[in-house]
Amino acid sequence: MVWLLKSRSRRQIARIEITGAIAGSTRKRVLESLKQVEERKFPALLLRIDSPGGTVGDSQEIYYALRRLQQKTKIVASFGNISASGGVYIGMGAPYIMANPGTITGSIGVILRGNNLERLLEKVGVSFKVVKSGPYKDILAFDRELTESEMTILQEMIDVSYQQFVQTVAEARQLSEETVRSFADGRIFTGQQALDLKIVDRLGTEEDARHWAAELAGLDPEKTRCITLGERKSPLSRLLSRNQSSLNSLVTIPGISAGMEWLEFELETSGLPLWLYRP
Repeated sequence: MVWLLKSRSRRQIARIEITGAIAGSTRKRVLESLKQVEERKFPALLLRIDSPGGTVGDSQEIYYALRRLQQKTKIVASFGNISASGGVYIGMGAPYIMANPGTITGSIGVILRGNNLERLLEKVGVSFKVVKSGPYKDILAFDRELTESEMTILQEMIDVSYQQFVQTVAEARQLSEETVRSFADGRIFTGQQALDLKIVDRLGTEEDARHWAAELAGLDPEKTRCITLGERKSPLSRLLSRNQSSLNSLVTIPGISAGMEWLEFELETSGLPLWLYRP
């Protein structure tokens, strides 16, 4: 049976979809799927990215896994509606990149967000007593302002993450770091602009990317099937699968699935540096 699966896989293209904000659950799913691509010896992988980015560490782990897989499998990344920030970083793990002309991409940079609720807490009469081992142990605490020295520490950390991003793009796209820095200021651009900047190689649809992947693998695009691995379930889908009857009515509420995903992401990534585009 294992031999039969591998034999079929050699005549098929694997497809992995990365959608929504990138955090721990996405990383785990994608890494497991990439392992399947390697084990089943798929000759090509179509990586569909439709994401505004996410956490730095999770994006890096997916990128490094893609780099390793390059040695065995042809990889084509297809940028969908949006592939920005961490989505771009992951895309750098693919030697061949295609985007739609109107894809929102770019936003190369790092952001770290914290909430200061000090004034609100004062109004409701809530305060915290903190015992800590060092002056920076509660950096980004939500009940006080950042100090000047804390701002310096955080900015230095962000600058290091930014340099990692710039260096990765420069190496992957065979550009100088100076060239990458000229447009890596957080701005977004279209797929057409990304082509001009050499961030992507071609313009086209996901189907065009599938054809390209088949051709790179020496397969007939018209006769080659695309097998999606590790299909993603949203937080809403997971909840519904646990309790269909009581939560079925939520499906009819517009935007609730997206709202739940962002809530989950915010809880997972509070206080973390992000490669994320979010207006």
